[in-house]
Amino acid sequence: MATQNSSVPAMLTLQYVVSCIGSNKKHKLLIRGLGFRKLNQVVIRPDTPEIRGMVAKIPHLVKIISSGQDNV
Repeated sequence: MATQNSSVPAMLTLQYVVSCIGSNKKHKLLIRGLGFRKLNQVVIRPDTPEIRGMVAKIPHLVKIISSGQDNV
């Protein structure tokens, strides 16, 4: 029976899809906080409630390409 290794956190793959020009300053800070620098950039972040909360604030600017739950 396979068990999940708890030392390997699930990861989220995120893509920055819409420019934040004209957006609220807090939204721009969230984009930078997630590690985005350029439009259409893809980053991989741990699947934590903090990261999920950041993404939930700006769903119109970023897209979740894949989550760690897809591999289960």
